Amino acid sequence: QVQLVESGGCLVQPGGSLRLSCAASGSIFSINTMAWYRQAPGKQRELVARIRSGGNTYYADSVKGRFTISTDNAKNTVYLQMNSLKPEETAVYYCNAGVVGWGTAAYDYWGKGNQVTVSS
Repeated sequence: QVQLVESGGCLVQPGGSLRLSCAASGSIFSINTMAWYRQAPGKQRELVARIRSGGNTYYADSVKGRFTISTDNAKNTVYLQMNSLKPEETAVYYCNAGVVGWGTAAYDYWGKGNQVTVSS
């Protein structure tokens, strides 16, 4: 079993910055991908950014140039640095990881979500 624990969500003013963290723990052989999704009230969950084990990254068009995803592989931790935040980016941010366990196939795990509110 694998657990993802997120931290860093809070209230921030428009134009402000915030860094989210997500640490994976448990029965981990390797991590193929780590990603951040978000879900705003009344909207579908959307992919914000993803990073693969080789370092390849993907960003949603709406966050390119403002958000940066990175990992600390020694700590099985993924970060999302968010700059120039906008009110419409208020959402619950979820961490996702594609993990290969010891003797098991790859499986997608999710964190419980972290509220980010962008408001003055």
